Amino acid sequence: MASGKENGYTELMLDYSIPSDADFFHFTSNNTIYGAQWQTLPTSKCPLICDMSSDIFSREINVSDFALIYAGAQKNMGPAGTVLYIVEKELLGKTGRNIPSYLDLSVHIDKDSMFNTPPVFAIYTSMLMLEWLKDLGGVKAIEKINNQKAELLYNEIDENPLFKGYAHVNSRSKMNVTFTLTDASFQAKFDEMWSKANINGIKGHRSVGGYRASIYNALPLSSVQALVNVMKELATVTA
Repeated sequence: MASGKENGYTELMLDYSIPSDADFFHFTSNNTIYGAQWQTLPTSKCPLICDMSSDIFSREINVSDFALIYAGAQKNMGPAGTVLYIVEKELLGKTGRNIPSYLDLSVHIDKDSMFNTPPVFAIYTSMLMLEWLKDLGGVKAIEKINNQKAELLYNEIDENPLFKGYAHVNSRSKMNVTFTLTDASFQAKFDEMWSKANINGIKGHRSVGGYRASIYNALPLSSVQALVNVMKELATVTA
């Protein structure tokens, strides 16, 4: 196995190995805190289980490669309160132990996802988002836009001497762009500038610091351009 702990989780350890006797392989496709993402998803003969909460519907994937995909709605699908499951039914019921009925996906399937009182608002707004995505051209279309957004922001980070990307280039997330200032003395000025530009919520996670621009499906390219404009302006006024 492999771990990115020693490098602060800035880079995916691609020399990992999956034990031949593994019952399943679980991974998270995108790390929202450190801004790292699997650009090429793992493959394995054992069942693949993936938490895609933060990049579901952001890019095309081969769903048939997975035994189970689960994703909270709160990033790319709708408001918090509901979860998407894509699962091979024949793999269910093989835990070898009793589990609470609410955690048993077979129960939810048998009840048509109505085992509990459904979160109607979250489900309805998720439906509206999926209709919007379909009208846009589907996942293929939004992936192209997401690539444009990520390229625009990462290019500025790499070309502007005042900024440095946090995640390694080969592991950079297209959903959560993490970066820092190369000179901390400019922090107050930068914070003032992006706040005046009506940009919100780009301070990095408390365990990492720096900045984090979450550029999920709903964020338009123009919003990324607004941040890039501020970054360019900072370089001008501090020159």
